Amino acid sequence: MSASDPKLRCNGGTSATLNASVAPGDSVSAIWAQWTHSQGPILVWMYKCAGAFSSCDGSGSGWFKIDAAGFHGDGVKVFLDTETPSGWDIAKLVGGNKQWTSTIPQGLAPGNYLIRHELIALHQANTPQFYPECAQIVVTGSGTAQPDASYKAAIPGYCKQSDPNIKVRQEEKLRKGKQSAD
Repeated sequence: MSASDPKLRCNGGTSATLNASVAPGDSVSAIWAQWTHSQGPILVWMYKCAGAFSSCDGSGSGWFKIDAAGFHGDGVKVFLDTETPSGWDIAKLVGGNKQWTSTIPQGLAPGNYLIRHELIALHQANTPQFYPECAQIVVTGSGTAQPDASYKAAIPGYCKQSDPNIKVRQEEKLRKGKQSAD
């Protein structure tokens, strides 16, 4: 629940015994056992490990975003608890197959990477809930591409608790506050 918590990186996870091989251009899917919140974005990040997974914890400014899904609604029907017409892509996980698929960037340099899927639930006013999980993937191929430093961020650190894009005001609370001020 805190944008500065070190668990925001990989939900407190450490090196796992399993990894999966992928090639640039391949699709990678994350599947949640359950999901109930219809408001908020989905973010997918990657981080190139300097060596073995056992010594890679994702610290520092090496994370780069490969996918993001946000709001596409009309700005009025935002807080419905159904897939349509909430307007949030995260709503597709509610009642759907609870799967999000992203593409590994074309030309990406081979090596060991962490891939991080994050759901940010915005259903409570001013109380964003972060749900990150990481997996270990080995990118194959002969690519040479790596994102420029200007596209990389630290996690935690890519957002602040006070950022307006992760704080949602409830219109009802605003109306009540305005009435009591009048």
